[in-house]
Amino acid sequence: MELLDCRRLTGPNLLWDRPSVVMDIACEPGEALEIREKLEVEILSLHQRLGWRACDFSSRARIGGLSLAFDGPIDRLYAGIALADAAWQRCTGAADSLGHAAEDATDQVVDHAFDDTIAAIRERAVEESNPALLALRAAASKHQAPFLWDDDAVSIGFGSSATTWPSRSLPQVSQVDWTAAGRIPIALVTGTNGKTTTARMCAHILRAAGHRAGSCSTEGIWIDEQILDKGDYAGPGGARAILRHPEASGAVLETARGGLLRRGLAVEEADVALITNIAADHLGDFGSRSLEELLQIKWIISRAVRRGGTLVLNADDARLVAHARDYAGRTAWFSLDPERRDIEFRPDAGWLVRERDGRRERLCRIDQIPLTLGGAAHHNIANALAAAAVCSQLGIGAESIAAGLTRMRHEDNPGRGNFYTVNGARVIVDFAYNPHAMAAIAAMVAARPAERRLLAFAQAGDRTDELLREFARSGWALAPDRVIISELAKYARGRPLGEVYDILRDELIRCGCPPEALLHVDTEPEALDSALAWAKPGDLLVMLVLADAAAVRARLAGLESQGRSSGQLPPGGAT
Repeated sequence: MELLDCRRLTGPNLLWDRPSVVMDIACEPGEALEIREKLEVEILSLHQRLGWRACDFSSRARIGGLSLAFDGPIDRLYAGIALADAAWQRCTGAADSLGHAAEDATDQVVDHAFDDTIAAIRERAVEESNPALLALRAAASKHQAPFLWDDDAVSIGFGSSATTWPSRSLPQVSQVDWTAAGRIPIALVTGTNGKTTTARMCAHILRAAGHRAGSCSTEGIWIDEQILDKGDYAGPGGARAILRHPEASGAVLETARGGLLRRGLAVEEADVALITNIAADHLGDFGSRSLEELLQIKWIISRAVRRGGTLVLNADDARLVAHARDYAGRTAWFSLDPERRDIEFRPDAGWLVRERDGRRERLCRIDQIPLTLGGAAHHNIANALAAAAVCSQLGIGAESIAAGLTRMRHEDNPGRGNFYTVNGARVIVDFAYNPHAMAAIAAMVAARPAERRLLAFAQAGDRTDELLREFARSGWALAPDRVIISELAKYARGRPLGEVYDILRDELIRCGCPPEALLHVDTEPEALDSALAWAKPGDLLVMLVLADAAAVRARLAGLESQGRSSGQLPPGGAT
């Protein structure tokens, strides 16, 4: 039995909608009930000893263990973590944070150590205490005003109506103009694949409709085309940055698995929430060791859909279809199947259409959406349908939907299906990082003629062996004549160097790849060098990059520009 993690849940989360402390515990199924009951008794006892109100509990069985949460005031959650650690030590007999003495120590020494622990928790609670924060939160709830908080700042209202204060310099409730605390349209986007592309499509549509679109994703934070910061902001931090920005009049918030697990949602209400699909990725991490557990995590965003709002779902995903049967709110579905007349958003005779109440509305020609590559990129047709569904639920009309989708270029979606031409060879750069995404790339590549094909890819070490093998099989479906595998040392994540490569190589050879067609390099830029050295005019190079995507894209753009300036390429060769 092992305590894997103890942390704060600051927003609606997998266990419930309350701010709380959660303990992730690895244990055998037969141990879960016993340790849960012991911990609940000990946690309540510590609350009583500290003079705190008794807490409530929520628990969930996980594959390989248990998650146990208990609630508390938002200005006492760090002290709650210390309390949880103390409860764990007392229940399991460990001798770490409680300062337990050796086996031959007297009860008096042990009691003294326990008194020290209680004093330390009480001191932490005093340091953390922020009555003004609690008062503002209660008043915001009373006035139904948007409220966001974190360690550094507290805000009332969204977008241009947002007022933000340092968390330790908060106003009195009477000093706040509650009538000025307004809202902006909010869409949450999650799923396994297509999140970032769909969120970017939604942001372009919002802009076409006249909004200053704020968006956050695993790539960074934007207001329209202005980059506020780069990095992974597909969690609560990115959402708060957008919703507090005075220029944001609409928000599209990518909401990834990690943030949902680690902290929960940043917002309690959204107008629309989208789940693109559920596919194998990150399986093996505690809490997401099966597709069913992954589905439960993604489904959290459905709880943020406001009364009268809409949950947008993929009708081609059997798991989402089955799970939605118990959903009581309004849903809007999209599908790639043109024969599904019961589906609101689908393709029909080369168009994206919306069909409702017996009336069919054409939204946009598919071949006019650059990211669909004339209809060859089926996954981006699905993403466009999802974006159209989300934005229509925000009240945006067909004209703006079409304008947003048709004006979006490949360079507006960096790292996803970007094409370049170098010395007569075509190069596609994508972020495909799981079998489902790889299959989408294979389908797109199959529609493009090539003399020879090369696949360069890598994978992080936190995938299971079977998921790595499935990824290799999906790559082999591209029918490559040459395969380059990068090492990605900084993504080894606990595996010895070379282990991921060995698994991928073994599976590729088992699929029929000749050993002499395989090359192992250390980095993705090295893979690009090797690919370009191998390539001839008419070849297609598929570069799936994780760690050095920006550097790879920049080099290819430079080489393509050189070719265009020397007359080797016509203008527009990158598309």
